[in-house]
Amino acid sequence: MDTLTHALSGALVARLICARPLATEPTPGGSSGPGRVAAAWDRGPGALAPWQAVTVGFVAAAFPDIDALAQLAGDMAYLRHHRGITHSVLAAPLWALAVAWLMSAAFASTRRRAGGWKPLFPVALAAIWLHIAGDWITQFGTMLLQPLSDTRFGLGAVFIIDLMLTGLLVAGLALAALSPRRRWPAALGLAAAMAWVAVAWVGKQEAEAVGEQHARALGVAGQPATRIETMPRPASPFNWTVTVFDGERYHVAHVNTRRAEPLRATPDDNFVRRFSAPYQPVAKAHWEQVPMFGGADAPAWVRQAWEHEVLATYRWFAQAPALAVASEERAADGTLERCAVFRDLRFEFPGRAEPPFRYGVCLRDGHPARLVRREAGRMRPV
Repeated sequence: MDTLTHALSGALVARLICARPLATEPTPGGSSGPGRVAAAWDRGPGALAPWQAVTVGFVAAAFPDIDALAQLAGDMAYLRHHRGITHSVLAAPLWALAVAWLMSAAFASTRRRAGGWKPLFPVALAAIWLHIAGDWITQFGTMLLQPLSDTRFGLGAVFIIDLMLTGLLVAGLALAALSPRRRWPAALGLAAAMAWVAVAWVGKQEAEAVGEQHARALGVAGQPATRIETMPRPASPFNWTVTVFDGERYHVAHVNTRRAEPLRATPDDNFVRRFSAPYQPVAKAHWEQVPMFGGADAPAWVRQAWEHEVLATYRWFAQAPALAVASEERAADGTLERCAVFRDLRFEFPGRAEPPFRYGVCLRDGHPARLVRREAGRMRPV
């Protein structure tokens, strides 16, 4: 999920937490009858103003994505550590404590007391946990149990950028702003977002059924090497890329599980319609074959390249890896250099010009293997 949507979700859950009933204060003279009671927010020693809670929630929910700085240590470091320790449910209390302390210091510096870090801690923890949940529902994979395990978990039901999900969070915040003393607007916004995720989960179940049906048609259902992957796509919770791996090749189809007839789109149509049009009704799905290692004519060294130790991190990361390009060229010293670059079908869908995460290895006798990535049609060293 994108960082802005994470931050909005944190602001909304903070708005839910910070909303509290109005405290009643007797008006001067001691009367407390109807029309004689003044309403005011509770301002006890540990009170937290709503704007402070929302600020903390916004910052805390964005915080886990600070691990993107791992890119400074290289591409493989990014793949290894993004959605790692900062996205751990086990480490979340530690990060919440750090955010709460820093934000309390920031509030103190502006002469706006927040009662120290303790009132901020529950808000920060809830926001960070919500960030982790927001990434878990996507397909990139989140290492929930770091540092005990680097296993990636993912519901795989929601595309990485979901405008409807973001819109529901914005709507919840807008309602909360209109009713600043009520919890229900924030609760409604979060409930609507959860309902949208449930709809996407239904779409995933339908996509998995498509994959299972095709596996049976191929005669590979139930075989040890068979893998069925379903990949959420933009514009609709019913747009999916389905892959059936038979041990040698992927059978790939882009489907909309609810569409009865193909959707037509022109360049002048809105982007939602243009992104949705390539996803065909299940009955009319086109299944493309993508060999993992380039088919029967591919040279044997392609498999050797895939198994090389320099690609260990990429092998751990990739969900549906397949050969993107293989080349052989003579180096300046006359030795033959063989390069194989692999792609992850998880990140490829119609309309995406250049998918990310294409990495490979170049092998040359008498020289160390080179880790490379393919970018703008060229091999670049990593």
